[in-house]
Amino acid sequence: MKLHVIDTGYFKLDGGAMFGVVPKSIWEKSNPADDNNLCSWAMRCLAIEDGNKLILIDNGIGDKQDARFFSFYYLHGQGNLQNSLRQAGFDTSDVTDMFLTHLHFDHCGGGIRYENSKPALTFPQATYWSNADHWQWATRPNPREKASFLKENILPIEESGHLKLIDPKAPSPFAQFDITYVSGHTDRMMIPRIRYKNYTICFMADLLPSVGHIPLPYVMGYDTRPLLTLEEKALFLDEAADNQYILFLEHDPVNECCTVKRTEKGVRVDRTFPLREIL
Repeated sequence: MKLHVIDTGYFKLDGGAMFGVVPKSIWEKSNPADDNNLCSWAMRCLAIEDGNKLILIDNGIGDKQDARFFSFYYLHGQGNLQNSLRQAGFDTSDVTDMFLTHLHFDHCGGGIRYENSKPALTFPQATYWSNADHWQWATRPNPREKASFLKENILPIEESGHLKLIDPKAPSPFAQFDITYVSGHTDRMMIPRIRYKNYTICFMADLLPSVGHIPLPYVMGYDTRPLLTLEEKALFLDEAADNQYILFLEHDPVNECCTVKRTEKGVRVDRTFPLREIL
């Protein structure tokens, strides 16, 4: 089995929204903001190559939205989905499984493109994976998340016939990883725990966007159930510290991976490193 980091570029979000109740004077030490209070965030995905399988976990924001949409998010950086796949030696048609941790636009927007003004699958040979609870949550969005669940990113997957829904009560359908379900950020977000060599690599999605979010109170304003996020994060970080899990950070603008350790102040970062260090 081989792992490939897929860089789909960077975007900007309001720093206050990303850190919730934590004051700017504290969070900007780790995530400096620009003059508009916006911080840069990665959209870092992961491809798992295993035999005849190529599983892609999340796919970034995509490029099909209009200029007004992108004016809010300031896409930047050299990386994009197709080029990063090519650099890893793949084409979009090589992806067999498109695993979506959740259906917010910055995690699933690259999965649908426009062809002759009509929606088409970016990965035409792939099965697109979500779970039944989250799919219902995303396709019947609450007012708080409606702007994050864009129907043009979601509904064409089902219409294509390529959608497969995981039962959260059943074992993972993948031999390469188990799945942990968390519902503080959004309902039934999926956290893959990948078994690689002697490591457990956890794709953290929005449970832990960056190293700067490790202290428990550092919870995004975007989370629908912040107190539940606190509980879920505490349990996960304790387990990660005790078992030396490698945490793969989807949104950290600098650090690809980290480990954590217990301290007198609670669980804190141990060390940061690129994924290639263990490949």
